[in-house]
Amino acid sequence: MDTYVRNPVQFVRGEGTRLWDDEGTEYLDFLAGISVAQLGHCHPRVVEAVREQAALLMHVSNLFHTEPGGRLAARLSERSIGGKVFLCNSGAEAIECAIKLARRHRRGGEFVVLEGGFHGRTMGALSATPQETKQAPFAPLVPGFRVAPRGGPLPVDERTAAVIIEPIQGEGGIHPIDPELLAAAREACDATGALLVFDEIQCGMGRTGTLWAWQQAGVAPDVMTTAKGLGGGLPIGACVASEPYSGVLQAGDHGSTFGGGPVVAAAANAVLDTIDDDAFLAAVAAKGARLAAGLRDLGLEVRGRGLMLAFACDDGPALARDLLLEQRLVVNATGPDTVRLLPPLTVSEDEIDEAVRRIGAALAPVQI
Repeated sequence: MDTYVRNPVQFVRGEGTRLWDDEGTEYLDFLAGISVAQLGHCHPRVVEAVREQAALLMHVSNLFHTEPGGRLAARLSERSIGGKVFLCNSGAEAIECAIKLARRHRRGGEFVVLEGGFHGRTMGALSATPQETKQAPFAPLVPGFRVAPRGGPLPVDERTAAVIIEPIQGEGGIHPIDPELLAAAREACDATGALLVFDEIQCGMGRTGTLWAWQQAGVAPDVMTTAKGLGGGLPIGACVASEPYSGVLQAGDHGSTFGGGPVVAAAANAVLDTIDDDAFLAAVAAKGARLAAGLRDLGLEVRGRGLMLAFACDDGPALARDLLLEQRLVVNATGPDTVRLLPPLTVSEDEIDEAVRRIGAALAPVQI
């Protein structure tokens, strides 16, 4: 179906931060499949984990236990907010789980979301995504969602089931949310009994220089969603509910045939083996600072944190296309005036400098 505006490039091979098309042309990838190929393309540790598990056991459904899924759930719980984990196939599904959990917690309750937020395209997740162009064709949406300004205040009261926030908005253009607003959301939820849900689908898994973006604000959620980079290229998502809320969803309330299957869980465990390391995360922060400095040296207005960055420009889609076709640099535009950069976390300093050079070359004709 014509649901994607695809670029006229067919990729056939990837390794690290490099991609090759069907004509053998090499590209530098600063999108990573939209923050999915967190360790770059075909990372040896991930490839080996997938091969071993695929040869051992591929699927049995969630009517039974599997070692990779159980181990992954335990690690996600221990390394985030504690409690229990629901494994699924995508970020949108993780959000759907969080929405159902909040409604089970407070029957008939409403949701507060931020302007510019993006939480997915399934009907519940779309209803939490206050972007007119995405919502309008599919009205009526799931009722009960209230939109707050990105800078607050938050209309949280005793009717609120949950507040859902991306600590750094991704599809909305890479906008870090003020830590003071996150703290205000925590305080409001504590006062009213609403759940605080952080969507870490794009900004989590080490992307900002800590395992989870919320850790830099010092504000912990009640529920957290993750996906994208968790599987290192394979489809997986997770919804983590902290201990007080880990028993809200009961047997029969929710499910997923493929969610957290052995192969994707093995891949996710391999990704965590590399990313969940203080030295690795410190390097991500340092590389993000280098990339941001290089972009600012080009005179660009930079937003974001770690290796989740964007810069403002007059025509984002046109520049992203020029960078792809002329400079062989893979990026994308999140709107008419923003270009987003999400390189693999394994990107080298030389590759960062090369990407900045290519961006400068693409901008030169515009600046003249």
